[in-house]
Amino acid sequence: MSEEYDAGVVGAGIVGLAHAYHLARRGQRVVVFERNPRAQGASVRNFGMIWPVGQPLGTLHQLASRSRDLWLEILQASDLWHRACGSLHVAYHDDEAQILSEFVAESAGTDRPCELISPSQVASRFPAVVQRNLRAGLWSNVELAVDPREIIAGLPGWLAKTYGVTFEFNTAVLGYNLPTVATTSGERRVRRLAICSGAEFRDLAPAAFADSGLYAVKLQMMRSQPYGGRFDIGTHLAAGLTLRHYAGFANCPTLPALTRRLDAELPDYGRLGIHVLVSQNGRGELTLGDSHVTGDAIDPFDDPKIDDLILDYLKTFLDVSDLAIAERWHGVYVKHPKSAYVVAHPAPDVMAVTGVGGAGMTFSFGLAEKTITEWLGERP
Repeated sequence: MSEEYDAGVVGAGIVGLAHAYHLARRGQRVVVFERNPRAQGASVRNFGMIWPVGQPLGTLHQLASRSRDLWLEILQASDLWHRACGSLHVAYHDDEAQILSEFVAESAGTDRPCELISPSQVASRFPAVVQRNLRAGLWSNVELAVDPREIIAGLPGWLAKTYGVTFEFNTAVLGYNLPTVATTSGERRVRRLAICSGAEFRDLAPAAFADSGLYAVKLQMMRSQPYGGRFDIGTHLAAGLTLRHYAGFANCPTLPALTRRLDAELPDYGRLGIHVLVSQNGRGELTLGDSHVTGDAIDPFDDPKIDDLILDYLKTFLDVSDLAIAERWHGVYVKHPKSAYVVAHPAPDVMAVTGVGGAGMTFSFGLAEKTITEWLGERP
């Protein structure tokens, strides 16, 4: 039996690392258990977007904004690559431009800074954007870019050095009866246990999530060759399909009409849950995607048609003639039909956090601050 820790965390993905951070900065002795040599799930299979603009005004946008502020503190302290790149949504149809205008109007006087910019302004600031038929752009300056693979590889070392967090990689948690935690490396002793195991949430808390409504989503993504400094899109980039994907646009009056048009003109995109985002990391690699399929449509095999549809739509708003795809992959995350995340307490002093869907990078540090504060009975 090893030494006793104040808290254990299951999973070294971004949600697990965020919980370890908030526990350790309170002076608690923390151990993180990760079944793989490093996390390999949704935390390394995403765009690396810290994306408050996609969240609806109110508590979720506030949570995303708080998380963004915490991200900046941690990124600056850890010296991991990041870029305050903002985000740009571009419109090529009148209904898309109208939604951007409605979004800006809704944002007026709130803590969601954004502005409508003209085609000429888009062209001068972001010359890689396709200019033909461009109606308008929605600019937000708060979004951040990180490389998720670098983050997941680099944060454990920083947490260990800065806060004394212990990491046990290649160690799966088999069960628990606190203070005892059974692992594939033997028994460990912890006073509290936070389960942040992503899509494997049922493994350690099956009863707590039996009727949760959580469901799995499979997405396909790609990454380009590195461009270095010879091609820079300058921002996170999105277009019309994205307007019906994120809840931040849900209150725009023109959204139903846009959805009807997209379903009529691009039915495969709706059926496969495709919208197209582009981010760029420090090596100049473009991350492209993605699709969203659920239920019986989820299988271990990728559909090349999905990649073709993503690339076809990409050409309508990004001019990148020498694009070469260097990597393709799929990921699976879980989400709830109504809630942005799910927290359960399957046993005394045990908390499980999952269901962040595609907003894990955005919410991670803000969500962990909230859940840890409540779990420890602290004042917000």
